[in-house]
Amino acid sequence: MIVGSSYSQIAMAPFSRLLLAALLLVAVIGEADAGGGQARYDRVFSFGDSLTDTGNSAILPATAGGPFTNAPYGQTYFKRPGGRASDDGRLDSIVELLKLPYLASRSADIHFRRRSLTDTAPSGQTRLKSPSDRASDGRLVIDFIVESLGLPQPTPYLAGSTANDFQQGVNFAVGGATALDMAFLETKGIKSFVPISLSNQTTWFNGVLKLLASKPNEQRKMMASSLFYIGEIGFNDYSFALMNNDTVGLAESLVPDIIDVIRSALIDVIDAGARRIVVAGMIPMGCEPELLALLPSGASGYYDPESGCIARFNRLAQLHNTALNRMLSKLRRAYRRTSIYYGDLYTPVTAIVSSPEEYGFGSEPLAACCGGGGGQYNFDFAFFCGTPLSTTCADPSKSVSWDGIHYTEAANKFVADTMLNGL
Repeated sequence: MIVGSSYSQIAMAPFSRLLLAALLLVAVIGEADAGGGQARYDRVFSFGDSLTDTGNSAILPATAGGPFTNAPYGQTYFKRPGGRASDDGRLDSIVELLKLPYLASRSADIHFRRRSLTDTAPSGQTRLKSPSDRASDGRLVIDFIVESLGLPQPTPYLAGSTANDFQQGVNFAVGGATALDMAFLETKGIKSFVPISLSNQTTWFNGVLKLLASKPNEQRKMMASSLFYIGEIGFNDYSFALMNNDTVGLAESLVPDIIDVIRSALIDVIDAGARRIVVAGMIPMGCEPELLALLPSGASGYYDPESGCIARFNRLAQLHNTALNRMLSKLRRAYRRTSIYYGDLYTPVTAIVSSPEEYGFGSEPLAACCGGGGGQYNFDFAFFCGTPLSTTCADPSKSVSWDGIHYTEAANKFVADTMLNGL
């Protein structure tokens, strides 16, 4: 379980239920605004990797294309192929292990070409021509958050170019993104393949901010009416490290650096005028079918007896979440006019993996719904979801994992719901 909070403690936190609901169906840690009242948002700005990306990786040259653009991605909600989700075929094992999309180019080209994905609605609002581009059979946690606030979906950063494109919010998340820069990872002997880090995303944000408003007071007013969502970030950093080193020691050594980068991103948006921020924690890495299939072991204690997940990888996630909560507590004291909330991903996912039928899921929570290869995890890159040899389970809503790397819409909805309601 995540360190720093329990759902019973969350229920006792000093928030009115009205304010808590307005603050987006999120389990929160921290203090409410001193003035109280109901929050009102005009837009959402989001950051992160594939668990939050709603279209950028489908545009980025290094990640565009591949099986994630094919059916059955997006089938549950969008009724058409979605965006990116993983590699195409048998690429290097380090790439196959991670939450990486198909690598159309192996070069670390950070000069992107933009692609027009929008048209103009009668109201003058912009909308995506393709409603999916998500690593799932349907919606992500960020989608449920936005829907709960009654707001339009944020425009993927690479799909826009004008102030009008970004007026209703921006999603900066990119599938395969790391928290740490490529150059830093290389100093640790770690090779990454997607040239986007959290600092790149905050640079994009600062550019959009100047595009939306030229005067500092106008910028701060706009940011004060916006909700900021920092989605899970760091999974890819840790996974690269695990593939470079057979022990978790190298991955664990990255925790302080990753937390520091997240802290810098938070200070950046706070300085820009952000008043309410949700920061998601790390998922239970040891429960990912891809990791379970690719890194098996017969060692005693390797698997958690209750969940069947890889225990040492989940301990790494807990270490990350403990450090993250400690950092958030310090920021709350330093920036008392800004409400900073912790979004717990670890607890609800481990709950449905450990007791799936109790929460309406099927009896095989560690098996991928879409893909192939059979066995306990149904994960093999030769049968990866969206490729010709892949198959899809009869009812994705009973599965936790969609493609062995990303969650189903049902799991994403469960996480979003339990962020408010508790288990």
